[in-house]
Amino acid sequence: MKAIEIRNKYLNFFKNHGHKVIKSASLIPENDPSVLFTTAGMHPLVPYLLGEKHPEGTRLTDYQKCLRTVDIDEVGDNRHLTYFEMLGNWSLGDYFKEESIQMSFDFLTKELNIPVSKLSVTCFGGDNDAPRDEISANCWKKAGIPEDRIYFFGKDDNWWIAGEEGPCGPDTEIFYDTGKEKCSENCNPSCDCGKYVEIWNNVFMEYFKNSDGTYSKLKQKNVDTGLGLERMAMLLQGKETPFDIELFKPVMDELKEKSKIDDINSRRIVAEHLRASIMVVNDGGRPSNVDRGYILRRLIRRMTRHLTKLGIELEYLESLIEISIDSLKEMYPELLENKEIIKNVIVEEKNKFVKTLKNGEREFEKALNNIKSKGENKIGAEVVFNLYETYGFPPEMTVELAKENNVEVNLEDFDKMFKEHQEKSRMGNDKKFKGGLAEQNEMTIKYHTATHLLHKALQIVLGEHAVQKGSNITSERLRFDFANPQKVTKEQLEQVEKIVNEQIQRKLDVVCEEMSLEEAKKSGAMGLFESKYGEKVKVYTIGDFSKEICGGPHVKNTSELGT
Repeated sequence: MKAIEIRNKYLNFFKNHGHKVIKSASLIPENDPSVLFTTAGMHPLVPYLLGEKHPEGTRLTDYQKCLRTVDIDEVGDNRHLTYFEMLGNWSLGDYFKEESIQMSFDFLTKELNIPVSKLSVTCFGGDNDAPRDEISANCWKKAGIPEDRIYFFGKDDNWWIAGEEGPCGPDTEIFYDTGKEKCSENCNPSCDCGKYVEIWNNVFMEYFKNSDGTYSKLKQKNVDTGLGLERMAMLLQGKETPFDIELFKPVMDELKEKSKIDDINSRRIVAEHLRASIMVVNDGGRPSNVDRGYILRRLIRRMTRHLTKLGIELEYLESLIEISIDSLKEMYPELLENKEIIKNVIVEEKNKFVKTLKNGEREFEKALNNIKSKGENKIGAEVVFNLYETYGFPPEMTVELAKENNVEVNLEDFDKMFKEHQEKSRMGNDKKFKGGLAEQNEMTIKYHTATHLLHKALQIVLGEHAVQKGSNITSERLRFDFANPQKVTKEQLEQVEKIVNEQIQRKLDVVCEEMSLEEAKKSGAMGLFESKYGEKVKVYTIGDFSKEICGGPHVKNTSELGT
């Protein structure tokens, strides 16, 4: 069964069970600084999980484009992906464990025709914060899973939360038995041997983790589920890896034909990073030296490096982009509209990296001459690290060049330095991206409302091209990203500030209305219409000043914002 067929079956199944189909949110999150990219279906829905009313109701289903950056260095093996698609169904204070589990069981066994004998499940084993989840276990028994294939584990395995604080709760995970032999007597779904593959996760959000580490009950119980599409397609098609399914196969076949060396890992890296880069660029991402732009740059450069390693001419990248888009167009028709932009962005970054490689080679020559002048025969770890960190020069290229020049490389110390660097980066990201919509309190709600005033004021001062490209809200401050060809002057900033403060002092009411997307457009509401919530949307009007499509939440009157 092709991936598109699984997706359509899933959405239709939940539609027939009273769920409204909503669009996938963009890979680039709006108003959530806790992540660089949308990493799960729940991210765009956090306000509604916390009690905000969704315009499409209490039962939702969607497919969500996701990108997770922690696995970049793992891509190349037989299972890791950075970009993937997550299918999800949601209950916002509507049904809970029993209905959710029965629907999951019915979809897998009746729609996808998976034998019950292939399924095992895990449930939360309980601790001081929450009880053992006997309710889920009993629901699975009632649905048809035998007791000896129902397992209980702790928070590490069966508790879900995005970030450090926010809505969370116990989950029940569904595993597919691949038919491989057990690795030991104790082999079970928590084992990494490959016998059991997790296919679906049903999260029962009834708690909120506070910043001090304590838990409180949410005002509504929610269900948040996620089914990995590529993994499911791989299992149903009887393939060994996701790289063997139709979303990757055309590119993988082409790479095999064009490669001068047989390196399956490099082919997987090129195919995976190419798809991820295409999807990020399609959603408005652009390469840069910071944050998500740096991730995109890293994906493109790693892909370029492995094309070189395979002995494929870099000019051939344009053809590979065409082949990849062709294999994805049924899933994402919008790629065809944006094909030229996608090609231009990726090829331009590839060209920049070619220059980077030349700069790196020049610096390597200097380092080589330096050690030879001292009569030494080993390039130090700090040189390898500096070439990597400053020039983006891959360490394996340093090793190759060293071999050609009959010198050794201190890779052991480089590995230590690299691990320290990764740890610092992770810690930095953890600190940097605290907050997000899960941190929904009086201050973040005020800042969220203020973005509407700021957006309109920027357009008045700079022009209508100054549209929102993202925002980043915490309790301490708001950051607003927008498009403008020139640096904004001090005078323009002061003018924007004056306009915003004037609207606050006018004590304007903030009014929320629900309407169709068509009505919202006709009413003149601003919004990124393509990536919003579905056919029904919320429109927030601030006096006679601003009208914008938004999920909320907001203050009732601008006078609450101070200055």
